[in-house]
Amino acid sequence: MTNTGIISTNFGDITFEFYPEDAPNTVENFKELAKRGFYDGLIFHRIVPGFVIQGGDPNTKDNTNRSKWGTGSPGWNIKAEFNKKKHSRGVLSMARSQAPDSAGSQFFIVLKDSSFLDGQYTIFGRVTHGMDIVDRIASLKTDYADAPIDIDESKMIKVIVSE
Repeated sequence: MTNTGIISTNFGDITFEFYPEDAPNTVENFKELAKRGFYDGLIFHRIVPGFVIQGGDPNTKDNTNRSKWGTGSPGWNIKAEFNKKKHSRGVLSMARSQAPDSAGSQFFIVLKDSSFLDGQYTIFGRVTHGMDIVDRIASLKTDYADAPIDIDESKMIKVIVSE
């Protein structure tokens, strides 16, 4: 299948489809990073039950400086591609700072419909299989900063994308 991907975790695989017609540059950026192995070994560093799990920060490879988690990027930003898709359960969307064009590599998976995010974050895909895995990650114990206590349980072992 084209325009699909798999995030392998210790709990199993999360399969997703891309939305290239809605966010072509975002999809290409994610695919390029995945092909380079950028996401391999990173963790879902922000876990907010009933809202999102967020990952894709290269700073999470360093477990000694958790205060930097959530601030990393691939070294560049991409332009926002806000679209008409809704932030419903299972959607993949790009994380960013206050600036609309500040997304780079961090993304989140929506756990519960969150319409207040619509039109403000770039939706680029949707989980097609493995929401039970997403829910298991979302149920992990976290610290005061919503970061997982056991990082191995929230690790993206490998991210594979189709051409």
